[in-house]
Amino acid sequence: MYRTHILDVRIVEASGSDGETVYRFEAPHHRGIEFEDPDSASLYADVYFDVNGFQEDGTGHRGVPPKIIQAGRDTLVAYFMTQPDIDENWVASYYGEKPEKVTRYVTRVRKRARRIREGVRERGHE
Repeated sequence: MYRTHILDVRIVEASGSDGETVYRFEAPHHRGIEFEDPDSASLYADVYFDVNGFQEDGTGHRGVPPKIIQAGRDTLVAYFMTQPDIDENWVASYYGEKPEKVTRYVTRVRKRARRIREGVRERGHE
């Protein structure tokens, strides 16, 4: 187990099919997804909490879940940052912004997710 969150959301460290370490995001009612690095998996978890959960099933290989699109630009930027081969420069170019602004968007999502998790814990839910 790499990291556990409230409500049975977790990131599991495991060996991938090629023997490399992968970080698998798991949550109830979510098909799970693997990442090459723990930071991407953690950001994905933050996006998950920011929008109160989402499903990627049915969005296609390169689609974005509607719940993420509806959440606003900062959440969409954070989601993009969890995708393979996408980095701050790609996202900045896509939006016509500077990479520093992309970092600020991601920071906002991380802060909101942290506050959401803290609020759930304060209400006695784990």
